[in-house]
Amino acid sequence: MSFKLSIGIYGLENLYGGNPRGLIEVAQKAEAAGIDQLSMTDHVVMGNRTDRYPYGEFPSPPETPWLEPMTIESAIAGGTDKIELSQGVLIAPLRSAALLAKQIGTLDALAPGRVVMGLGTGWQREEYEASGLPFKGRKDYLFEQIGAMKAMWANAPASYHGEKINFDNIYNRPAPATVPCWVGVKASEENCKLIAAVADGWIPIEQDPKVFGEGVKALRNAFDAASRNPGELQVRAMVEHKFGADGNPDFQATIDTIPAMLEAGATYIEILPLYFVYDPAAFDEFFGRLAEVKKQYS
Repeated sequence: MSFKLSIGIYGLENLYGGNPRGLIEVAQKAEAAGIDQLSMTDHVVMGNRTDRYPYGEFPSPPETPWLEPMTIESAIAGGTDKIELSQGVLIAPLRSAALLAKQIGTLDALAPGRVVMGLGTGWQREEYEASGLPFKGRKDYLFEQIGAMKAMWANAPASYHGEKINFDNIYNRPAPATVPCWVGVKASEENCKLIAAVADGWIPIEQDPKVFGEGVKALRNAFDAASRNPGELQVRAMVEHKFGADGNPDFQATIDTIPAMLEAGATYIEILPLYFVYDPAAFDEFFGRLAEVKKQYS
């Protein structure tokens, strides 16, 4: 029941006075401790209606700075050697397929074999309107986008013909040898078929293993139906962060949720250091504790 450990670096720049260069240090400390992956959250713009967030209370006010993941991860790539660079999730349809393929290819050139795309559609209509893009149909575009990017990476020149994306004889280089594309959407029957057709992994929205475990089963069945090895499905699930009666985060209670997550099919476990670390000087100890947790399951 071994797994890989991912940290979400959302908000950690605030421990450095808001300086995003602090995230490079965070990544270096995580890498030194043996953490496998880091993940960044994405928002291009924010509207005022954060009350429409469909997954509970939104964690920050609209004016909060949101750092652009591909930019920050390019900087992190230059300061690290091993840690995987991912997102949770990048709102892919806000970027054209050609542009995102170029960004990913460039990031992979800086960090060969370390890029794992975590892609989604987002929930906020305002982001699409501000970008001059249609909110309706964004999921269809996402899955076409993955297929189109893989075509561009695999062939030079490349051609692709879909309902929303069409091109002939174009070159998009540099191209990664391989970049896994994981998708953060609900595991409906339709979405499972789409993931099995073009994607490589799943980022469940749900944290309850009993809930996302059913999605894992459905996806494995979809992989099998698509003549793909179900054992190759990667699943990055977020721990349910636990808090004590005093309102303070409980590290051990949080870690104790991992066995059920692994039993449900998670292959990557993600945790948010922002709940446990309040000073950059504490990162070494915290990441060391996480590394010890990982060893328990090796």
